[in-house]
Amino acid sequence: MATRLDRLLGITLELMAKKRVTATALADKFEVSVRTVYRDVELINQAGIPVASFTGADGGFELMNGFFLTRQYFSVDDLSVIYSLLKAMEETMGGAVTPAMRKLASLHPGLADEGGQKAVLLGISVPEQERHIVEELFRAIRQSRVVQMAYTSASGSATERSLEPLNLLWEKGVWYLEAYCRRRGAKRYFRVSRIDRLQVLDETFAPRPITDELEPEDLQGIFAHLRFDLSVRIRVLEQFPGECTYQGNCIEVRTVFYKKEYALSVIVSYGTNVDIVSPDELQDDVITYIEAIRRHYAKKREGDAT
Repeated sequence: MATRLDRLLGITLELMAKKRVTATALADKFEVSVRTVYRDVELINQAGIPVASFTGADGGFELMNGFFLTRQYFSVDDLSVIYSLLKAMEETMGGAVTPAMRKLASLHPGLADEGGQKAVLLGISVPEQERHIVEELFRAIRQSRVVQMAYTSASGSATERSLEPLNLLWEKGVWYLEAYCRRRGAKRYFRVSRIDRLQVLDETFAPRPITDELEPEDLQGIFAHLRFDLSVRIRVLEQFPGECTYQGNCIEVRTVFYKKEYALSVIVSYGTNVDIVSPDELQDDVITYIEAIRRHYAKKREGDAT
């Protein structure tokens, strides 16, 4: 069973990763009563992190709109538990958050210790299957060590990379590696769940001036909202880790596809077990894609007949 501090951190991370979470779901996840969840949420509110509560069939908790005014993702340093969330708000809120930061630090002595913060954070926020890779990357970043990895992109392309790791970033339940890619000669971002193999080398590197240049395929992404039937839930949970939300008798997925061809192949592979909620253009693309396949086999059948 999670300790009080673990629960506070875990609940906050859950709220950061999902639009809305029910008290029952949080109680089941952290093995406590619903009443304890309400007390924990109230404590988080008192600490300065605004959590809104909604009643009714679709009720639950969610972070109030506008809380993340200046940050779209958080680094390991920024995510030094709830304490660092308030710290990330200092630029926006000024000195108003300082008393709340002191209050959070008093919750547990570990919050005042940087090493303890990182250990607690990594233990809570990283999926079990990714934990070893994240821990190795964290070590490489701290020691400025070069890493080599085998990586599979969103489009399914497998590559070998030599990287100078710069930072670990967490966004909506998913971990990313920010690194200088020696192959590309520029900074790149890699989703940790797509790292197939990782090796930390003895070679060290010195900091270098790096621009935020992105590959063309990174500049334009298709932001898709998909709704899956529960009959394919195992595959969906594996294919879209950290992007799934149960909604009654379906699973909602909000994700980004960086290549249209890959998006179409994934969606079509689920057949009638998936609905495209948005964007409408993607629905049209799928219809065109399926029609092209139909014409292909119709033409082939006509050729075989002759």
